[in-house]
Amino acid sequence: MIISLERINDACHLVATNGDGNVIHIDGAPSVGGENGGFRPMQLMAAGVGSCSSIDIINILKKQRQELKDLKVEIKAEREVDKVPSLFKSIHLHYTLSGKLDNKKVEKAIKLSLEKYCSVIKILEKTSKISYSFNIEN
Repeated sequence: MIISLERINDACHLVATNGDGNVIHIDGAPSVGGENGGFRPMQLMAAGVGSCSSIDIINILKKQRQELKDLKVEIKAEREVDKVPSLFKSIHLHYTLSGKLDNKKVEKAIKLSLEKYCSVIKILEKTSKISYSFNIEN
């Protein structure tokens, strides 16, 4: 995997490009010289947790022959206060799924992702308490 970063202004605004040409804008908070022109680095990590586990869950539910119509994730991450570096101390993921889904199979898919498959969570769980909740909408 190769990611390229390029500074695009005189402040902290960066563009990250992957090998497929996809881009993400990254910027700092105004308090550190940024202009809020993109995700902050720790926001990218939180988004990485949600997207990594979502991909796992989608694939597991497909293998379980569940009819998933939609999946949304809200990630609430809390960082350490007055520490440098300021690591995540807790991350809570709330999944909202819709479709013809079995509650037990959904819970199993989420647990498999969080406990076994999601590489991002496996990295962050060393310093963060990871929790989850979910609801199924029909």
